[in-house]
Amino acid sequence: MIELSKLDEQMIPIKGGLVNWLLFLKGVSKSNWEVLTMNEPVLRKAMDTLEFLSQDAEARRLYEVRQKFLHDEASMLAGAREEGEAVGKAKGEYKKAIEVAKKLLAKGTDIATIADISGLLEEEIERLKMQLKN
Repeated sequence: MIELSKLDEQMIPIKGGLVNWLLFLKGVSKSNWEVLTMNEPVLRKAMDTLEFLSQDAEARRLYEVRQKFLHDEASMLAGAREEGEAVGKAKGEYKKAIEVAKKLLAKGTDIATIADISGLLEEEIERLKMQLKN
């Protein structure tokens, strides 16, 4: 059992865990916060929250605006990534359909059957057929 009043700030270079949290709760000086958070990443979030709550109203508002911007930016990037993946997948599927259509044309399969199998339009298959003749 550790008594908070007997906890010594000299114990700071600890590998993490309960002692670091107790030192934080005891109110160890801000100059030692960086050492406490080195092995305790969740403690960094608690310290950031405490600093936020200790600020004046304008500083809190600016912090909230910044946090909203960071959140919006992360959401936008995630959406762009998903959109890019979808476009890439569609292009890949189209290229595969073209390859299938070329192989079927080479085997003499009729255009209607190729369109049914590949999902391409008959007009696209006609163009492919012309390209293969040239």
